[in-house]
This record gives sequence, C-alpha cells and structure tokens, in this order.
Amino acid sequence: MEQTFSKKGTTPRHLAWHETLEIHELVAFQAGGLMKLKKAYKDISCPTLKSIYAEAITGISTNIRELLKFFDLAPRPERTDEYRDDDLPFYAGDLLGLAKTSVRNYSIAITETATPELRRVLKKQLNNAIDLHAKIFAYMHERSYYPAYSLTQLLQNDVNLANKALGKQM
Repeated sequence: MEQTFSKKGTTPRHLAWHETLEIHELVAFQAGGLMKLKKAYKDISCPTLKSIYAEAITGISTNIRELLKFFDLAPRPERTDEYRDDDLPFYAGDLLGLAKTSVRNYSIAITETATPELRRVLKKQLNNAIDLHAKIFAYMHERSYYPAYSLTQLLQNDVNLANKALGKQM
C-alpha cells in the first residue's frame, strides 16, 4: 500500500482524518448491507436474482477486505479489541443508516420541489427524519454501539462488524 505525494517526495505515515472518516462510513455501510444480503440469500428462489445476490456479496466482501487494509493507517493512538456477539448494534446501525439516507433524500427532494404544499410536507417529513436520526444516535451512543467521540473505538467497531459480516454464512 504505497502512498506518495509530489511535495518533496514525502510519504505520510497515516491517513488523513477526513479520508479515515470516509473509509469508516464506507465500511460500516457496506458491512451492514453485506449482513442483510447474506441473511436474505437463502430466501431468494429465483436463480437469476440469486446469482445477482451472490455477485453483490462477492463484490462487497472484496470491497470491505480492501478497505480494511487501510485501517492500520488510520490516525489513532491505541486500539481496543472488544467484540460484541449480539445483533442489536447491527439492527440499530441499519436503522441509523436508513434515517441518515432519509435525511439526505428529503433534502435533495426539497431542492427539486416547486409546489408549496409538497414542500411543506417534505419539510415536515425531513424534520421527522432528523428527529428519528437523533433518537437512534442517542440510543446507540448510550450503549456504546456508536462511539462517535472515540475514533479508535469507532474504527474498531467497524472492523468487528466487517469481520462478522465477512464471516457470516449465506
């Protein structure tokens, strides 16, 4: 994993904070998606769709494995290896992802809205999505499912979830 920059040929010893956080988002999102795909795989009866699921599972698994290699370059002073075996953090994280995506989608939809009544409805629903996101985040933070203020623990949670998703049978 070679990193080079044109400025005096320097090589950084770690990732930048912003790229570390982007990798966190990608791994957390894809690990949650991989868990859902693997849980659903056995219930897919159409061979064509089952094949597409298998391709998606393989592709996402590869993505996660490739991104996990960069976690060793994340800027953090220490590492913890606490592992959770229950699915509550997964379910809460999945719900948080849904709420987060809803906030983004409502925000985009509002910018495309010309009808005042529709805009009022979308704004109300956006505020509801924001409130739901805050409630889910608080739930997760209180239970240490989402240690947003500890980059070390946040990244370790990503590694744990990714490894659980990669190890889950289809």
